[in-house]
Amino acid sequence: MQRSLQPASRVALVLSPALGDSLLMMIVARNLHANGVAVTVFGRQANELAAWFPDVDIRPDLSHATVQATLAGFDTVIQMHLDRPFAHLERLHPRVVLLDSTYRARSSKSMAERLAQFCRDELGLASVGKSNGIIAPAALQHRRHLSRVAIHPTASTLDKCWLPSRFIRLALRLRKLGFSPQFVVAREERQAWAYVERYGIALPELDTLDSVAAWLYESGWFIGNDSGIGHLASNLQVPTLSLFMRRGLARTWHPGWGAGSVVVGSAYLPTGRMRERYWKYTLSVARVARAFEQLRETLA
Repeated sequence: MQRSLQPASRVALVLSPALGDSLLMMIVARNLHANGVAVTVFGRQANELAAWFPDVDIRPDLSHATVQATLAGFDTVIQMHLDRPFAHLERLHPRVVLLDSTYRARSSKSMAERLAQFCRDELGLASVGKSNGIIAPAALQHRRHLSRVAIHPTASTLDKCWLPSRFIRLALRLRKLGFSPQFVVAREERQAWAYVERYGIALPELDTLDSVAAWLYESGWFIGNDSGIGHLASNLQVPTLSLFMRRGLARTWHPGWGAGSVVVGSAYLPTGRMRERYWKYTLSVARVARAFEQLRETLA
């Protein structure tokens, strides 16, 4: 059902705590803004990157205590998930649009493509695209450290994580090829990953999401699990190799902006549950290294 929005409309986008979801929802914000609709974004991750989205009104997370009063000033409220950050949001506002069906639908399109289509088909916007409008600060130089490979060995859940020992072996292999592999992890994860420095692998201290974005923007390449940091690297047009447990997940959730590819665990395991459980054991260092080489060749 099309929900036509007039230029005079005021729309609130309520973002989930996840970085990848937040960057994807900024596609909707960008398209609304480009079509003359006043849009305000509420979300912690986007707010930390507000300097990278200078054309959009971005504010911190809404609290349960203030959400209803704050949203009362908007004509339409859009949230990706049914239950996060707020469950039963439709009880708090008369015109709520939830994107649950958009990301759950069977489709060969990535989430970036689906959200652009949502803007056209359901919001009735005339001119749409999958750009979210991210702009790097002028002082930064894109891919300045061309040999630096940003490696992200963590994710929101352990089942999405390839084996740490294989990330280390991959990094050592890349170093022999002349690259400078460096691990990027959240501040609260540093202690658990400090041991990689014993292998001569750098673990830069990046205490804010803004500093992570700046560091990624100047990196030459990215390799990592299915995670928000991978979406951020792709969003910054850094060539991205993403490791996924299943091809179906990769089809929907792979980073959808810059050049990139995905590699998944064995397709020969008989069930989806087995693939989710054992993918990290079936995905070898050699396969990931070959996929990285193929990505480099496509961009040569």
